[in-house]
Amino acid sequence: MNFRIKTSKETGESLTYLQSTTGLSWNIISRIAVAISLRDPSMPEQVSNKAGIDIPRSVMTGENDYIYKALIRQHTKRNITDEEYFPDLFNAHLERGINLLENEYKHAGNYEKLLLNLLKMEI
Repeated sequence: MNFRIKTSKETGESLTYLQSTTGLSWNIISRIAVAISLRDPSMPEQVSNKAGIDIPRSVMTGENDYIYKALIRQHTKRNITDEEYFPDLFNAHLERGINLLENEYKHAGNYEKLLLNLLKMEI
């Protein structure tokens, strides 16, 4: 069982950028990014470049780890092992979601507009 996630360099930079501009912590930004990625029914690309930030699983998912595993399992439409879920599938959704979130932030222009845009997203 893996208890750490290693992001790509680009995702690490995006997390740092979004943290500094929004004031949100990495775990909150990551959770939002994963939720955004789960909205897309296609499977995200697996992460091969892992030269970014090293983050403990407990920081990423907190007490809701089981919920994130259930959401990702539902997205894949099959039962997944813990080894598949974390870090591989979680990291893949994080990578895709952080790109979408950063683009949304740049489009919005500031934190308040980003929040309004996120609230307007159809689920």
